[in-house]
Amino acid sequence: MNKKIIFWLDSDFVQFGLAHQLQKKYESDFYAVVDITNKTKSFFQKQNIIKFQKLWYYFDYVKKTKSSPDTDYLKNIEQKYQINLWELALNERIFQRFNHFYEFSRDEILSILEQECKLFESVLDQVQPDFFLSKETVQHKDHLFYLMCKGRGVKTLMRSEPKFGKKTMITNESQKFDSIETLDNIEGEGRNFDELLKCRNSFNPSATINQYVEDFAPLNTERLRAANKFLFLSDNDNSKTHYTYYGRTKLRVLLHELSMNFKKRSRQSFIDKNFISKLPPNEKFIYFALSVDEERNLLLSAPFFTNQLEMIRNIAKSMPIDFKLFVKEAPAQSTRNWRDISVYEEIMRIPNVTMIHPSVPTTELYKNCSLVMTISGSSGFEAAFYQKPSIVFNDPSYTILPSVTRVKSIHDLSNAIAESLKKKVLASDLDKYIVLLEKNTFSFDSYDLETKQHNEFFYGGNLIDVEISDSKMLSFLEKNKSQFQKLSEEYIKKINGL
Repeated sequence: MNKKIIFWLDSDFVQFGLAHQLQKKYESDFYAVVDITNKTKSFFQKQNIIKFQKLWYYFDYVKKTKSSPDTDYLKNIEQKYQINLWELALNERIFQRFNHFYEFSRDEILSILEQECKLFESVLDQVQPDFFLSKETVQHKDHLFYLMCKGRGVKTLMRSEPKFGKKTMITNESQKFDSIETLDNIEGEGRNFDELLKCRNSFNPSATINQYVEDFAPLNTERLRAANKFLFLSDNDNSKTHYTYYGRTKLRVLLHELSMNFKKRSRQSFIDKNFISKLPPNEKFIYFALSVDEERNLLLSAPFFTNQLEMIRNIAKSMPIDFKLFVKEAPAQSTRNWRDISVYEEIMRIPNVTMIHPSVPTTELYKNCSLVMTISGSSGFEAAFYQKPSIVFNDPSYTILPSVTRVKSIHDLSNAIAESLKKKVLASDLDKYIVLLEKNTFSFDSYDLETKQHNEFFYGGNLIDVEISDSKMLSFLEKNKSQFQKLSEEYIKKINGL
């Protein structure tokens, strides 16, 4: 009997490309939940590239309703699957502080959750899948489906990037090894710090992210083409059918874009005038790397540490008296139009905190700091190459390093900082971890593929609701065939190993 594989498909067509190659190599039945806009939906309805046994279009089942939510049903879901639904809902960017167009009521949020859970339970009841193949979940809805799959005993295989150059890993849970708990049984290669630093420079995670930010920066010509398409050639019917588009009239979207362009320039000017561009000499400081807001790293990976302003206050309160806190803005925050100036001003008012310009090389901060802190980014990993301990607030794979401390409660922060400042990073530990990473990852440039998708289909990432033909999709799949073949081969290895 064929194995049953279910996918979550959206505007990231890497999963579609994976399914296309996988169907050629692995005898199985394919199903999918499709989370897509109205114009792109027609492609999935008509396409003959992949044979799916059945597709469920998410927004056909999750709609605006006047009926009161069934909280007893939702309570039962929480107990059945061991899920905290409000944790997911209140960290959903569409439901809360990042939505500039619509304010959801409590009942609206609960009704959406109820419809989702009923859809997902129905899908799982009908398919009874053996495997759920997923990219790294990014919103509450695909993460909820992932958690419900796990709760049903479905084998989940999630693709994520461990900030190890152009490498990818496929595991049961994002950014984590499936079974390794300590480094004790790992055979190292005997590399010293100089050799390890050369290794780090060969994959340089910061350079990878910076290149992605540069590629993502939309060209004015693409922005104009997208604006013309949206304003004059689109019927904008998603605002009636997709809760993610509620309140997005053409006029409001246009005014918001103009406003954000002005604010971005103003914020950039404030950053350039007020943030330190050269590190002062002979300072004792702890380095806190700001994470990009409105991203998975915070909203799903560290759900109780999403207020970075308060995190900075708490760190500043918890440091030894002779230290300063240097806070660097993430260069990738530019893709979110930087932060409100009032947030920067509030941080700068804290007496023992200094804001560092995003252009300052992180290597300079690593070399000169005493401790690195990040909520969930790769800075804690990179710090080890410069023999600096680190503190994180979630559980990425690199917390296996003895020099990395995970803080679960703010009440533990002061003691964690004091103890971490005493820690020494051992080359042997970092060497073993690199060996472990190399064994559990493979070459796959997801950032490059994402950029190509933006340029091929979505006007540089400026307009997602577009029509797509089979011929255009086939051309994209053919041009990137080698990458999709590699990805499918790695998934088959994982499937066969389970």
